Amino acid sequence: MSKPFLSNPGSASSTLTRLVHAGKQPQYDGGRPVNPPLVRASTVLFESVAQQQELRIRRDGERLFTYGARGTPTVFALEDLVCELEGGWRARLFPTGLAAIAMALLSYLKPGDHVLMSDSVYEPARNLADSFLARYNIRCTFFAADGSDVEEKFEAGTRMIYVECPGSLVYEMCDLPRLAALAKARGALLVADNTWGSGCQYRPLALGADVSIMAATKYLSGHSDVMMGTVATTRQAWQPVAECCDAFGMTVSPDDAWLVLRGARSLAARLAMHENHGLQVAHWLQSRSEVGRVFCPALAGDPGHALWQRDCKGSNGLVSFELQPDYRRDAAERLIDSLVLFGIGASWGGYESLVALADMNRARSVADWSGCGQVIRLHVGLEDPADLIADLAQGFATLAS
Repeated sequence: MSKPFLSNPGSASSTLTRLVHAGKQPQYDGGRPVNPPLVRASTVLFESVAQQQELRIRRDGERLFTYGARGTPTVFALEDLVCELEGGWRARLFPTGLAAIAMALLSYLKPGDHVLMSDSVYEPARNLADSFLARYNIRCTFFAADGSDVEEKFEAGTRMIYVECPGSLVYEMCDLPRLAALAKARGALLVADNTWGSGCQYRPLALGADVSIMAATKYLSGHSDVMMGTVATTRQAWQPVAECCDAFGMTVSPDDAWLVLRGARSLAARLAMHENHGLQVAHWLQSRSEVGRVFCPALAGDPGHALWQRDCKGSNGLVSFELQPDYRRDAAERLIDSLVLFGIGASWGGYESLVALADMNRARSVADWSGCGQVIRLHVGLEDPADLIADLAQGFATLAS
């Protein structure tokens, strides 16, 4: 029961007092909304000192509404949705995808540990390992994107295999169940960046991973208007990340959580359109003489196609291609600058089409990209693919000049 004064703010004679206390707990008859309400809160009120103390004791092991930094009901609703998508035990939300990656690494690694990281990870994750982790004597060794050399790079102190699958920029596939078996046999964790699959097209936890990370900025949100990251874990792997998040005060705005919840309702429908449009563009690119390779694991000729068929439920709007190596170094920039429907911008996963120039020599250290053509990354959006193909065709025409 609420305290009597709070249940009847009209009993106060002062307008100042009524303004502070009125309208906090509206009562009404009727049904309930389709969407969870947006709950903004820093301070949370309790009925008694005993209740506050009890909930503070319990909150380390339970998800309770006790303080804004520990989450609000809106945040909890999105955590539940992420768990459903990922098949996880629990999930936490972070202000960005990179923050989610950083917390996952810091939650499980300590000075003296060794992490094996795929050559195909998101470039800021590579930078985090090379700079920040190195300062704390957490060593990182990169292995081939397909995982072919990971076993020989294990050390006595290896505590984690960290992968992104399909990989960043050119979407290399690796055999995640095999990596999971190798990690388990050596007492290491398998952590996977699942932003490409977004819980619909790929589910690392079901394939043996202990931790799955997503940038909800991308397909979960779907509208290029919010930044967020997620971490979902198995039951056995949960406690370290929960404790680390609380220690660092990691939280997200309930407004942002509400936006991602709203965007996620259409995730499957949007992904189906992105996949359909992306494959149309990919097949068209394969027919162009200017193109050396098209990178998309859903294509039959892709090196990772068999693993994609086995482990994935579909594809998305990401397609990259390599220009023939004999083009001048400014060719890719001229092509990109000429495009009208493809916006030049970082990130992806929104409804709009995007294009970016990829520096593969900087983004990879195990694979040798010297001597290769320039790589252009496309995110194929929800526009009519015929219009997007026409835009690319006029872009390719600039290469002839």
